[in-house]
Amino acid sequence: MEGLLRPDFWRDRRVLLTGHTGFKGAWTALWLELLGAEVIGFALAPETDPSLFEALSPWPRLYPITGDIRDPEAVSAAVRAADPEIVLHMAAQSLVRRAYESPLETFETNVIGTARLLEALREVGGLRAVIVLTSDKAYRNLGDGVAYREDAPLGGEDPYSASKAGTEMAAAAWGHSFFLERGVAVVTARAGNVIGGGDWASDRLIPDLWRATRAGAPPVLRYPQATRPWQHVLDPVAGYLMYTERLLGEGRDGLPRALNFGPPDEERLTVGELAERFLDALGAPREWRRACEHQPAESMTLAIDARLARETLGWTPRLDLATALDWTAAWYRAFDEGKDLRSLSRNQIEAYASQMP
Repeated sequence: MEGLLRPDFWRDRRVLLTGHTGFKGAWTALWLELLGAEVIGFALAPETDPSLFEALSPWPRLYPITGDIRDPEAVSAAVRAADPEIVLHMAAQSLVRRAYESPLETFETNVIGTARLLEALREVGGLRAVIVLTSDKAYRNLGDGVAYREDAPLGGEDPYSASKAGTEMAAAAWGHSFFLERGVAVVTARAGNVIGGGDWASDRLIPDLWRATRAGAPPVLRYPQATRPWQHVLDPVAGYLMYTERLLGEGRDGLPRALNFGPPDEERLTVGELAERFLDALGAPREWRRACEHQPAESMTLAIDARLARETLGWTPRLDLATALDWTAAWYRAFDEGKDLRSLSRNQIEAYASQMP
């Protein structure tokens, strides 16, 4: 890991990782374990079966706490048990269509849940940094295809996007009002659409494609012409961890309080193009069909500009999209073949860390 991240920085540091049972959270937990951190997880039980968190078990360096980010007593108890120096807040309702079905749950989880966590963290004396993970969908999308920078207006016309903008507002308010004078950094990190092995969420492209191939049916795409900033999950996770290291190091006062993590412009593909490339990587037919029924509105173009992360952290995506799709397909094939997924995932993290940027 030397050269990308610093094991000497992470070794035995107490890290509270919310959402550790989710897709991005489980990859982050494994990487922190490899770095030697002492990780306390707080999350709901895995919501999918299979789940990446279960596939990567056992977890020798993770202390898991099961609870709901919307429950103030559970959040406070987890914070007291963790007594963290660093918090990576990933617990969220992360599905656009589910937000249409359950908008109040989405706001309670993403906005109020974040506020509850930050309120509980006010009592932690040794706290140094809080990194709140949001999304490229936190920006007010004008549909113009422009890659938004960190100073672009936030907002959203659908429940999911609005909840992510609200999460940003809550983090900024608590950070400025209650943590700034204590020297505790509260920042947000906004990533694009991530792919990688072990995602089994509903209504997400890669797991939907995998499920369709397993069923022997052509996948159904809701908006095949929509473009998204696709990237392998390890790219933004590396960015989050690099951001954390800098927040606790020299020059931290000059760091931005929000950073984007996304691919270069040339890596933007439509949903249909990405589906066909992933099906190729799986060795499946390039066949899909367009959804016939009415679909909730989604932005047709999304893009974020990650130049500031490159300028301030030296972060850059290490996997081009072709490699990201190959690694993702290899992971799902290994699952289908009953292979050791923990070893495979560790190997992918180690290979990623050794890639030249």
